[in-house]
Amino acid sequence: MNAQNCLEILRSIKDVAFATIDRDGKPQVRMIDMMLIEEGKLFFCTARGKDFYQELCDLPEAAITGMNEKYQMVRFNAKVKKLSDQKYWIDRIFEENPSMKDVYPGDSRYILEPFVMDEGTLEFFDLGVSPIHRESFALKMPVKEKGFLISDACIGCGTCQRNCPQQAIIKGTPYVIKQEQCLHCGLCFEKCPVKAIFRRGLSR
Repeated sequence: MNAQNCLEILRSIKDVAFATIDRDGKPQVRMIDMMLIEEGKLFFCTARGKDFYQELCDLPEAAITGMNEKYQMVRFNAKVKKLSDQKYWIDRIFEENPSMKDVYPGDSRYILEPFVMDEGTLEFFDLGVSPIHRESFALKMPVKEKGFLISDACIGCGTCQRNCPQQAIIKGTPYVIKQEQCLHCGLCFEKCPVKAIFRRGLSR
């Protein structure tokens, strides 16, 4: 699995949940077609009259997520960029998505504006396997660490291991969390009797 594979999963799902923030600071979610994939780039479009278009112009960042029939979920948090060569990209999108011609026949397609997402972070989360599997990837920016780590304050009691729902913790000095199998549920964090477990990416 890599970042490109994650984008291809989103394209195969096609209709994904797309989250933005409106002018009142309220979260908005809608289903949006992922129209085109190129190496490290995800393209979509929307009409200039839509609230969605204005939200993208006001705050050009978004979060999208989708899950396929195999219970594989991809989440993509990224900057959103409007493309300058509008007619070229809209024509390309329509070539790849011919059903759009029924929705926007003829030149009415040019009310649409093309956007690309090519700078952000991706997370792959596979619930269709046991134990679960997760990976994170980045496009042009660092990956933000999530989940938990066990510090040297660990006393080796095994409480975390016994309580982990995915058995993603290995005995050691200290015990070790297998990050690719961790649910990020926080049960180990809550159960540790000596508070030896901390959130990744936060200063202690």
